[in-house]
Amino acid sequence: MKSVVTKLTVLPILAMCVGCGETTAKAVGVAPQKMADALHVVLEADRTVYTRHVVNRLQNQEGVIKASEYWKDEKALPLPAQMFRMGSELAAEKDAGFTYALLSLWPVNKQNAPVTDVEKEGLEYIASNVGSNFYSEESLGGQQYFTAIYPDTAVAEACVACHNQHKDSPRDDFKLGEVMGGVVVRIPL
Repeated sequence: MKSVVTKLTVLPILAMCVGCGETTAKAVGVAPQKMADALHVVLEADRTVYTRHVVNRLQNQEGVIKASEYWKDEKALPLPAQMFRMGSELAAEKDAGFTYALLSLWPVNKQNAPVTDVEKEGLEYIASNVGSNFYSEESLGGQQYFTAIYPDTAVAEACVACHNQHKDSPRDDFKLGEVMGGVVVRIPL
């Protein structure tokens, strides 16, 4: 895949010309895959921390408060997938030059199912190739995108229990550490 630099990732940097005392401006960019990988590190870290140290601890270990898809009505914690979606929607409002979503081949909520061919191919790839990421380009609405899909694994017992016991879950056999879906990061080219 060719390396592409986007307008959104080009940062001007001033450099000194060695021995001549002149300052020149150079444009240096960040490759879309490097940007997507960096974004995913932050997204995965935040999702893991919320799941393990908030939901799993308060619900499963200490029994203080439960997490629920009806969190507002039940005065409960939002589910990790709901927190992820709320963050994604807020980031999209900022028009930050990228989007992200949590999708699955086995979504509890049908809005989290893959829609594009690249999403389907990528989710199948990461489910079959444990520990691997999927990278592609796709055209959506006349715009070209770099699309990266990363495995989203069950990081706590709360993930496994919720998905395996949910009435709308298409699967009831998830295990800790298993790929449950994927984080999709899209960067316009």
